Amino acid sequence: MWPVAVVAGAALFVAGCGGSADGPEADSGATSTTTSATASTTSSTTVAPSTTEETTPSTTEPAPEPETSTEEPAPLAQVEYQRNESYYFSSPDGTFECGIVRLPTRTEAGCEGPTDPIPPRPEDCMVNWGLGIRVQDSGEGEFVCSGGPVYLSPDGASPALPPGSPLSQLGYTCATTAADVTCTNDATGHGFRVAAGSNETF
Repeated sequence: MWPVAVVAGAALFVAGCGGSADGPEADSGATSTTTSATASTTSSTTVAPSTTEETTPSTTEPAPEPETSTEEPAPLAQVEYQRNESYYFSSPDGTFECGIVRLPTRTEAGCEGPTDPIPPRPEDCMVNWGLGIRVQDSGEGEFVCSGGPVYLSPDGASPALPPGSPLSQLGYTCATTAADVTCTNDATGHGFRVAAGSNETF
């Protein structure tokens, strides 16, 4: 029985040595595993709630439009054209000096300034010709033969007569546009129209 016990003890010794942690089997059996936990970072944007207040519709009523007058324009303040017993004015562009003038022997309306065409000079005109055009108490309009200015205001400053504002005095009516002047004898209907590039008598 002793030899059997010896053999069994030897076997146990060999088995115990095979379980040693110092051999290569121990290194291969012990596997270390490292787990890296990656933190997942989530960016969240917080939007502040809108604080804009709702706009309350305006209840203000629109201002009423000004009333349009259908009345005729007020009569021209013709006193500004008066010099003594006559009335003087200029065309809107200043080309013509005009007047409704009371002279010792007659009353007439006329204008002085450059115009074209000019009719031939009459044989009896020995002074300036074609510088003025007029209408008198009788007869049609005509060009003026004169030795000097006739329709220039005594103070040398005639206010412009605006278009659409006729001047009616001493039995004559004169009116302007941007380009011309027309004067008419109220009783006879005769007169003239004069512009820089045209003229007519009637």
